[in-house]
Amino acid sequence: KQAEKAVHQKKEQSKTKCRKARRRHINLVAEFNRRQRKNIWLETHIWHAKRFHMVKKWGYCLGDSPTEKSYRACYRAMTKHCLLQDLSYYCCLELTGKENELLKQLARICSIDTGLTFEEACCLSGRFEGSLYLYRADRYPEDMLGPVTFIWKPRDGSENRQLWIWMHPALKQDVLRELKAVFQCSEPEEIYIPEPITTTIQEEKQIDVVLSLGKKRKKEDKEGEKAVPVKKIIGDGTRDPFQSYSWISQSTGIVISDRTMEILRYRLIGPLSHSVLTETLKAASLQTV
Repeated sequence: KQAEKAVHQKKEQSKTKCRKARRRHINLVAEFNRRQRKNIWLETHIWHAKRFHMVKKWGYCLGDSPTEKSYRACYRAMTKHCLLQDLSYYCCLELTGKENELLKQLARICSIDTGLTFEEACCLSGRFEGSLYLYRADRYPEDMLGPVTFIWKPRDGSENRQLWIWMHPALKQDVLRELKAVFQCSEPEEIYIPEPITTTIQEEKQIDVVLSLGKKRKKEDKEGEKAVPVKKIIGDGTRDPFQSYSWISQSTGIVISDRTMEILRYRLIGPLSHSVLTETLKAASLQTV
């Protein structure tokens, strides 16, 4: 009886991989993609997850409050140095079309009584970002949608312009629905779903030879050549990856595109913000043919 009990008490061999196998790049990417199937991560998620209590809101996984007492450090950075915030979860809608047609229809969802409008000269040139409150078409001062910020692409000599409107994810569906109704954009453009790039056997051999030069050979996984490459999840927390993200109007020619999570957005606060930008961003040298 004691021998039979000992047999049953034997622990089953753990099926989990060792830490070294779990920390391999391909395994980490697969695990990260599995975790963000329901809630999308920002590109700074790993940094925040180690230092913040994370919350799931508006289809994203965001840092809510720090795990340590860092309020003094944040205040010191805002007053004397520079503090950076990741606002990439804000939604971006892009409008493309003739400038006159854009301004004509956008005037229906805002009012000059509240302050700036899309027609403000300093904002229309593309030099400054503007902010205003949107309303349902021809319903001011009732039925307010919410606050948004916008920026025009500078003129390039053409009558077609590009306008980017940023809003909180809680407002996106209402604002998008109103813009589609105002510009009569009911026909979606073709949905583009990226497919994995296929290479020939000869190209793969050339790539392997280039990668193997000057590097140590790594051990292959148990699957070996049968290992499936990890696919990157597309879409964002407010849109399904298989839904349409661009709409066009046959009457006005206006195109509305959803650029959420395609354009990152950061906010720098503090007296040294300009110095950080000048040290980080380098001007490209223009070459004229």
